[in-house]
Amino acid sequence: MGHNTYKKGDVMTTKKWAAMRGLLSFLALALLLGCSKKENTSEEQATSPAKEAKTASAPIDPATAATVSGTVTFGGAVPKPQKIDMSQDQACKGNNVSETIVADSGKLANVFVYVKDGLGDRTFDVPKEPVTLDQKGCQYHPHVLGVMTGQNIEIKNDDPTTHNIHPTPKDNREWNESQPPKAAALEKSFAREEIMLPVKCNQHPWMKMYMSVVKSPFFAVTGADGKYEIKGLPPGDYTLAFVQEKLGAQEQKVTLAAKDSKTVDIAFKQ
Repeated sequence: MGHNTYKKGDVMTTKKWAAMRGLLSFLALALLLGCSKKENTSEEQATSPAKEAKTASAPIDPATAATVSGTVTFGGAVPKPQKIDMSQDQACKGNNVSETIVADSGKLANVFVYVKDGLGDRTFDVPKEPVTLDQKGCQYHPHVLGVMTGQNIEIKNDDPTTHNIHPTPKDNREWNESQPPKAAALEKSFAREEIMLPVKCNQHPWMKMYMSVVKSPFFAVTGADGKYEIKGLPPGDYTLAFVQEKLGAQEQKVTLAAKDSKTVDIAFKQ
C-alpha cells in the first residue's frame, strides 16, 4: 500500500513532466519537417524551370545596334481636309482643318510605327523625361503621340480658354480633367500597353488625338514627309506595325544583323 500511494504534489509533477515531454517531441518534429521542407523547396527551385527566377535581359550593345527606317505613303487621291467649325468658342483661333488623314504629295503623316514582336522578354527602363502634349489653337499638338508605359505625360494648355482632357482607353484607366487657361501642366501616365488610345476634349468636340502606349522605346511617328526611324535595336527578327487612325494597321517583318540599316516602306490605301 505504501509503495502504491502518491502524494497530490507527486501526481501533479508527473503530469507536468508528461506534458512537457509531449511539447518537446512536437517542437522537434516541427523543426525537422521545417528543415526538410526548406531543403526540398530550395532543390525544387534549383531544378524546376517553371520556378526559376527570370534572369535580367542582356544589355543592348551599342556597337552592334541596328536601325530601321522608311517612308509611309498614301496611294490614290488624297481626300480633301475637312473644315472644322470652331465658332462655338471665340477664343479658338487655330487651324480649323481636320487631321484625320494628312498626306502631302502622297507622304502620310501621323502613322504610329513600333516593334510589335521580336524583343522577347526584354525589359526597358522608363524614361525620366516626360513627353509633352500641348493644347494650342484648340487643337492637340502632336496629333499622334508615342509614350512608354509608366512614362509621365505633361499636358499643357496654351489657349485662353478651358479644356477638358478626356482619354477613353480600353485597357487603361479612364479619366476626365478640366484645365483652365494658364493652369499648371497636368502630369499623367498609363500603366498598360494600348495602341492609338483616343483622347478628346469635352469642351470642344472637334479636338481629338491619339496616344500609343508601348513597353519598349522602339517606336516612331511619321512626320509631314511620311518618314520614320527606329534606332538602337539589337540584331534579330522583328515585326513592325504601322497604325493609322482611319486607315487601319499593317505589319512587315524585317531581319536586322549587327550594325544593320534597313529600309521598310509601307503604302496605305483608303
